[in-house]
Amino acid sequence: MASRWQAGSPGGPSRPEFWRSPLRGPWLTAVLGTVLLFGVTILFLTGLLSYAAYDPDLAAVNDQTPDKGWLGFYLFSWPTSPYWLYRVTQGVHVTLGIVLVPVLLAKLWSVIPKLFAWPPVRSAAQAVERLSLLLLVGGAGFEFVTGILNVQLHYIFPGSFYTLHLYGAWVFIGAFAVHVTFRLPRAVRSLRAGPRQPAADSEEAAGLVSPRPAAPTISRRGALGMVGLGSLALFVVTAGQSIGGWFRQTALLAPHGQDPGPGPNGFQINKTAASVGIRPSDTGPAWRLTVRGAGRQTDLTYDRLLSLPQNDALLPIACVEGWSTPDQHWSGVRLTDLAALVGLGTDTPQVLVESLQRGGSFSSVVLAAHQARDARSLLAVRVNGAVLSRDHGYPARVIIPGAPGVHNTKWVTRLTFGEPS
Repeated sequence: MASRWQAGSPGGPSRPEFWRSPLRGPWLTAVLGTVLLFGVTILFLTGLLSYAAYDPDLAAVNDQTPDKGWLGFYLFSWPTSPYWLYRVTQGVHVTLGIVLVPVLLAKLWSVIPKLFAWPPVRSAAQAVERLSLLLLVGGAGFEFVTGILNVQLHYIFPGSFYTLHLYGAWVFIGAFAVHVTFRLPRAVRSLRAGPRQPAADSEEAAGLVSPRPAAPTISRRGALGMVGLGSLALFVVTAGQSIGGWFRQTALLAPHGQDPGPGPNGFQINKTAASVGIRPSDTGPAWRLTVRGAGRQTDLTYDRLLSLPQNDALLPIACVEGWSTPDQHWSGVRLTDLAALVGLGTDTPQVLVESLQRGGSFSSVVLAAHQARDARSLLAVRVNGAVLSRDHGYPARVIIPGAPGVHNTKWVTRLTFGEPS
């Protein structure tokens, strides 16, 4: 069997004897693959939900992935209840993605001899499998690396993260589906057979068992335990950013970055006023809120805004990077009350929200009619009993139940109800 493998082989890693770990084998690979099968499926589904939460079909300003075509077949109008839905789905997506990194690396290590198998192509079916493997490994690396960089707010990749990550996810999941189709029956047989190592030249070995293994220093179960401990450690130093509050201090791998300081405004932010070009004069006495709709317009000073009926809502902020806050106590004017100023009231349509910010993405957003009509949807002027800080959007920001953080637009200067956006 070995001579057949080596015939015409260029040597080196293409020779089975090159790989000497006694741990590699079909059972170990099957266990790691099974964990990834369930984990990646959850990652993909929560990723689709994350994209749906942006309501990309509602308006061009909501969508960072143009020309998505049929890739948006599943999209639906993102609900406002339960208000914590995005916080949970995105927290699971990011935390699970990081927790799976040791499993992914271990799985790649367990099958690395297969990447160098010789000859590279022996049949049409094997050629399809090899191509899917190339896309699978490349896609996994791309998705995990860009996702982790996004969590760290480190945008060193070209183009929009949203576009790259979405398209990359579809390439990856396509290759993943092909790979599972080819390998699932063999994985099931390996799991049933247990950790017993088959002979290197047997069909059950699948080219993973070394014909000349080195002396073991750890058992296969011990290796799985080490991978599990690595995942557990990553969970401990990551999950706190999604839980928020005191637990955020445990999120050592999360971007603590912008320190909001103590007090009522002391909770996480991504964009500071300075980072998006907000000048003190922009939010000073000359600031005006323009409300438009139904052919009418009204301009409100800050004092006039404060004189309108004020309402409260307990809502968190949850962002695509996986971090979220506990419920914050927001106070402000309901969007329905602002729509009533231009004659729309209870029939509040969708609304285009525009910010003063001069730089960065998501300086405006379109909110769906059901979002604008929700009694908890506010143009907030206070949080936790205090006036909004500049970095939290002073003089006014929207806060919407269930919406991604970037849709809770800060430094609002214009609301346009019902007109094309």
